[in-house]
Amino acid sequence: MRMYSDLAWLWPVISPPEDYAQEVEQAVRLIEEHRRIPVHTLLDLGCGGGHNDRWFKQHFRVTGVDLSPAMLDLARQLNPECTYHEGDMRSVRLEETFDAVVIADSIDYMLNEADLLQAFTTAYTHLHPGGILITYAEEYRERFVQNATTSDTNARGDLEVTLIENTYDPDDRDTTYEYTLIYLVRHTGELQVELDHHILGLFSLSTWEALLREAGFEILQEDTDNQGDTYFVCLKPIQVN
Repeated sequence: MRMYSDLAWLWPVISPPEDYAQEVEQAVRLIEEHRRIPVHTLLDLGCGGGHNDRWFKQHFRVTGVDLSPAMLDLARQLNPECTYHEGDMRSVRLEETFDAVVIADSIDYMLNEADLLQAFTTAYTHLHPGGILITYAEEYRERFVQNATTSDTNARGDLEVTLIENTYDPDDRDTTYEYTLIYLVRHTGELQVELDHHILGLFSLSTWEALLREAGFEILQEDTDNQGDTYFVCLKPIQVN
C-alpha cells in the first residue's frame, strides 16, 4: 500500500519485508505452474518500497516501477541488485519487455475502469508474447465490509508503531472507497499521532475479468489465497493479432 511521502520512513516498521515471503511464494508458484515461456525477467508495477522484490529477486531479474520517489529510495536501499524507475503504471513505457509482470496491492489506486484498463494495458505492452501477468483483487465489491477496522503493532529498536486501518464506502454506486490509517508512533515512549487518508478503487470481479480480456489477456485461472484475495493468472498470447 502506498503511503504519503513524509510517512514512507514508517513502511519498513509497519510492514517489514519478511512479511512478504508468503505472498511472493504464491505468485512464484502461479508463475511456475502456468508459464508458457521460460521466466527470467520480472516487472513489478507499483513496487512501493520493494518488499516483494526482496523475495522476487531470489528467482528473477527484477525491474520495479513506482510513482513515489520516497518509496523508490527505500526499494533501492533494500534491493540494490534491482532496477527501479519512477512512473505511473497507467502510462509508463519502458524500452524493454519482460517474461512476467506482477501488479500487487498498488492496483488499488486505480479509481475507475479506465484507470484499471490502462494498468492492464501497460502490463500487456511490457510482456513478451507468451509472458504471464499475476495480479490480485485485495478488495472487491462482492466481499467489501463497510466500516471494517483492524489494528496491528510492530516495533523496531526503540520505535513502536500501532496501525489502525478503516475501510468505508460513502457511495456504493461509484467505484471508490475510503481507506483511512491512523498511526500511533511511540519513540522512546513519546507519542506521535499521524493520519493517512486514501481513496481506492472498488470493482466487481466480473469487471476485473472483462478489462483483463479487453487489454488482450487470456485468463487462465483465478486463485484465492488464505486472506481471501483473488489472484488472476493471465497470459499474453504467443500469437498476437
